[in-house]
Amino acid sequence: MPTRFIKSVFDPKELPSDDMPEIALIGRSNVGKSSLINALAEKKELARTSSTPGKTQSLNYYQFDDFYLVDMPGYGYAKSSKTSREQWAGLIEQYFVSRKELRGIGILLDARHIGLENDKLVMEWLSDLEHPWFIILTKADKVKQQDISVHEKFLKQEFERADVVFKTSSKDGKGIRTLRQYIKDQVASPRHATLS
Repeated sequence: MPTRFIKSVFDPKELPSDDMPEIALIGRSNVGKSSLINALAEKKELARTSSTPGKTQSLNYYQFDDFYLVDMPGYGYAKSSKTSREQWAGLIEQYFVSRKELRGIGILLDARHIGLENDKLVMEWLSDLEHPWFIILTKADKVKQQDISVHEKFLKQEFERADVVFKTSSKDGKGIRTLRQYIKDQVASPRHATLS
């Protein structure tokens, strides 16, 4: 799969204007977004991981064949200033509300932690948007299957639109191929298609 980093966007005016479909990834600052992107791309250093959570403050665009994967600023990092958090939230909200190229939103959740308040707030917010969204449990290699099943059951009880839950591990490749195919299908489907 040919992939490459395109650009970092700090202002909505800088967003690409080539009408290419986009899939956005959002999650807590330490949930493993960069590692997941690298696993999906089958490249170790396409998206650089940082030892400083919350370092990503822009929308980072990666081209995957005929679509963009958009790495969004992480949330929930305590040391981020209030002003920075407000700026990030404003950029993300404007993107979600107005971006016509957006085909779906993947929210990454750490499989080890069930029901974190910030995660719940973001999923409630996504539930009010018209864009389809799906859940990606990361770091599944660090959790017993029984605990993952409990986590998945919780998500489906709490969020009606959480029917599509991917259990992934960037370390051992669990679930990556299935997620990659799902993203391709979302990109190919008509805009605002509902999840099955």
